[in-house]
Amino acid sequence: MTPMTKLKIDAVLDQKPVKISIELPPDIDRDLRAYAELMKRESGHSIEDPTKLIAPMLRRFMATDRSFIKFRRQMA
Repeated sequence: MTPMTKLKIDAVLDQKPVKISIELPPDIDRDLRAYAELMKRESGHSIEDPTKLIAPMLRRFMATDRSFIKFRRQMA
């Protein structure tokens, strides 16, 4: 058994979504599916639709982007 890793996201919140439509390259689709599989193995969280990972990944990315954080503070 491999040691547990610390994933960047750990849960997918069930919130009222805003509908958007995007096209993803096949490699990103494969990676989303692989990430969902890793989440299932590591945490037991089964993600039926790997595209549900996109929002928490974007949230995490924006929350840790220093330039974006600085910009948001300036805009407030």
